Amino acid sequence: MNVIELMRDRLALLQVEHLDIEDESAQHAGHAGARSGGGHYRLHIVSAAFKGKTTLARHRMVYDALGELMHHQIHALSITAHTPEEL
Repeated sequence: MNVIELMRDRLALLQVEHLDIEDESAQHAGHAGARSGGGHYRLHIVSAAFKGKTTLARHRMVYDALGELMHHQIHALSITAHTPEEL
């Protein structure tokens, strides 16, 4: 399973209604994180689980769902997190 598939699998815990993950690792070739094997990703996620949560709380929910991927396979992650009502 590749990193994006692992991310999708883990984020399913948040009852995702929409999820886009872009691998931007190629844009960061030569960067220290790229040399260590961690990728750069842009994430757009929509979930009712974010309702009433601050941006920081939403990001923490994503980080918690991704778990150890954040320490190894993911070096950088840009997150946009919305509820369905916010779209």
